[in-house]
Amino acid sequence: MVYNCQIVYNHDNYLNTKKAFVNLCRLCIDSCPHQAISVYRELDAKRCTECGICMAVCPSDGFVYRNSDKLYEYLQHSEKLVLNCPQAIPAGHEIPCLGIFDRDLWMTLMLYAQEKELTIFTGVCADCPDKEACGKSVQIFKEVHNTWKDHPPVWIKVASDDGNSESAIRETVSVQTQNVKKGWRDIGRDKFEAMLPGIISSETYHIPKSRQFLGETWKSRKSRKSGIEILPIPALNVGESCINCGECPEICPQGALTKKENKEQLTLIYEPIKCVHCQRCVNICRSKALSLESKSLSYRLLAGKVLLHQGKRQFCSRCGKQVFDNLQPPLCIACVTSDP
Repeated sequence: MVYNCQIVYNHDNYLNTKKAFVNLCRLCIDSCPHQAISVYRELDAKRCTECGICMAVCPSDGFVYRNSDKLYEYLQHSEKLVLNCPQAIPAGHEIPCLGIFDRDLWMTLMLYAQEKELTIFTGVCADCPDKEACGKSVQIFKEVHNTWKDHPPVWIKVASDDGNSESAIRETVSVQTQNVKKGWRDIGRDKFEAMLPGIISSETYHIPKSRQFLGETWKSRKSRKSGIEILPIPALNVGESCINCGECPEICPQGALTKKENKEQLTLIYEPIKCVHCQRCVNICRSKALSLESKSLSYRLLAGKVLLHQGKRQFCSRCGKQVFDNLQPPLCIACVTSDP
């Protein structure tokens, strides 16, 4: 039997493939409610239900849905936006589950909702085998809502498909014929034979597709007078306890944090659009100076380069080696231990 799983693993997008790190990322493995992902990121197509939770939690598009571009095309070109999961009435563009929505995709939907009516139909999630994926997506939605309280409304309605939903569809929404006849998953399977065999992809890109689409959507709307000027985006912050060691850029797998340095000074440059909030830099910081905080960013700041930090380095007052502790006078370990 052949299992046509539409979730694929992009090995080259895996954070540890981009840059090795001692603490392997296990978000997809630990989040999968069906234990369909092995420790080697091998996807068991027989167990996978395409709930999409691995996509929502993966910071770098290690797991992606084959036909995510179809969703983006639908959002761009449809006058009224209606999405439905397989358990709901077939009222619009079918998605496998709310679980595919990460933070960036939720914000993109909200941007579209500023100009187009947006409705999402779901089944009774409590009775669905993918309820954990849906719950994770709802949690992400609440996090966005709490930081962007005046966002355009997104209507989520429970409308289970009981087999007699034609009248409900006509009363609720009018959609394009092709979207009613074929859902997202069906369109993907029609083209499945033309795709690469297996469930592994080698496509590589530094900026996740949902972030790319958020940026493109925001940019296209910013040029209009009614466009949203700022959005709440998690971004890196450097506190006063920074000791200017320069280790954080070395561990960044995305190249979102880079440094310029000379003997006297360290400068950190941050590119928010590349940052996937993996928190490697936060976890490795010895002085606990780094943190991720929700900040109100303009599109220019999101897509540009930000001078994050500039600090003066300290050197041992005896031997001249660089020191990373805030001692006064500055002394290296060797000099301190040789003359206590």
